[in-house]
Amino acid sequence: MSFIEDIQTYEFLQKALFTSVIVGIIAGAIGSFIILRGMSLMGDAISHAVLPGVALSYMWGINYFYGAVAFGLMTAFGIGFITQNSRIKNDTSIGIVFSAFFAVGIILIGKANTSTDLTSILFGNVLAVRDSDMWMTLGIGAFVLLIIALFYKEFLVSTFDPTLAASYGLSNKMIHYVLMVLLTLVTVASLRTVGVILVVAMLITPAATAYLLTNRLFYMICISSVLGAVSAVVGLYISFVYNWPSGAAIVLVTTAFFVLALLFSPKHGIVWRSVRMRKHKSTVEQ
Repeated sequence: MSFIEDIQTYEFLQKALFTSVIVGIIAGAIGSFIILRGMSLMGDAISHAVLPGVALSYMWGINYFYGAVAFGLMTAFGIGFITQNSRIKNDTSIGIVFSAFFAVGIILIGKANTSTDLTSILFGNVLAVRDSDMWMTLGIGAFVLLIIALFYKEFLVSTFDPTLAASYGLSNKMIHYVLMVLLTLVTVASLRTVGVILVVAMLITPAATAYLLTNRLFYMICISSVLGAVSAVVGLYISFVYNWPSGAAIVLVTTAFFVLALLFSPKHGIVWRSVRMRKHKSTVEQ
């Protein structure tokens, strides 16, 4: 009851809860496409590569949103350019670009005079979220969900059958880069909540959990978003009560949900699969 009363009393907790839920929803939604398209490494790359943009934004006195988005898009397009114009494969391109950008970010952090703020970007501190961060997250969330709703069929076809999508006249390359833009925006929106280092977990883990629970994309997006939101609430509660880092607490909750699904998912759970195998074996032996 104390946590609920504190939420009703303290504005910073209200902002933290609202921002966390929005991040959980949009990360779960875009994460569903990311894991189905085998782009988990891309999420990791963009989440780390935005660091120099964040550092430069603080050094120049502008909102970190602009620098982070700029470097996130540079990463996505840079990886695509190397892959399409050389013999280098996609995973190798990701390793080259994101490690270079992350190294630049580390150097820039050493040059910046706002080490406290940059540390919160690295590890997340949703309890210190500002009004501008909250409204920015809401705006990004609304935009991302709107694009997914408007182009759901295009994303669906290109994700499961790129050849069929091309035969319909859809540009798989364009759809890929649209998803990269959305991924970058969601990554930037998640910085204050879970930070650069843990943002990939919010993108991947709820979606991976939903993937174990359903075979339909629409339901996967819904389940992933709900799990992301619930994980944000429970993680924030644990963070507040036990004085844990907020980002780490939220990620651990998402991981707990994944472990439960891995073990007890009706179709793909290890426990139920073992039970079915034993029943089948006993039936055969009889």
